[in-house]
Amino acid sequence: MSEKNAYILGTDDQELYRLGVQHQIWASEAQTGWDLARFTAGQTILDLGCGPGFCSKELAFLAGEKGKVIGIDRSAHYIQYLQELATFHHLNIEAIAADFSEMNLESNSLDGMYCRWALAWLPDTKPVLKKVFDALKPGGKMVIHEYYNWSTFVTEPALPALSKAIAAALKTFKDSDSEIDIGREVPGILNDLGMEISNVRLMAKIATPDDATWQWPKSFFENYFPKLVDMGYLQKEEMNAALEDLKTIEQDSTTTICCPLMVEIIATKQ
Repeated sequence: MSEKNAYILGTDDQELYRLGVQHQIWASEAQTGWDLARFTAGQTILDLGCGPGFCSKELAFLAGEKGKVIGIDRSAHYIQYLQELATFHHLNIEAIAADFSEMNLESNSLDGMYCRWALAWLPDTKPVLKKVFDALKPGGKMVIHEYYNWSTFVTEPALPALSKAIAAALKTFKDSDSEIDIGREVPGILNDLGMEISNVRLMAKIATPDDATWQWPKSFFENYFPKLVDMGYLQKEEMNAALEDLKTIEQDSTTTICCPLMVEIIATKQ
């Protein structure tokens, strides 16, 4: 996997910033999941699809000096960033650049696993989750945050060019060999592995121009719409019109954006 194709939105500095914004919006949801799973000091926790490691860093503080976080991602650029982050903060993080199909996890070595927006980009999630299952100790937990319904991504007012660009973005995901709404399927996959599902929680966010959540969809539009032109899903004029629509609705304090519906699944290895 080349660095260019490691992430559908890329791994450049603009995307690194976008991921930072995204993490700030979703950090409280991640921490709620970790609390429910009782992630704590002394544990070994896998951050699957860790990206640049915004969650890995926080998990490492939770795990403490006697615990450990293993961050695995297929972007060598992001893994290098995580390694530098771990060194700077003196955290026990093992950062590994690897495709999930090639990762090696020791059996019965993990107390927990966290995964956010990683399974949605895989052609087959079952073998990956089986690898994690085998690496979990009895009683070990998975906390998974994935999309449940990406098509809930709509704006009010719904301006034509912006709506068309959002639909084109969804079409790129649907045309891929992965399943963007994998969150719907995860409980069944984990049940087939023999795990006990302890929590299924929907997570929805409504953004308005005057709150921080707005920066999440806005940064996605600004980063991904130009890529839709490169991929042939939009004309350049259509992209420009969509971004103008975004500027228009941003001036209206009554505007809302319903973000893609997420789901949390927490499961325990028996």
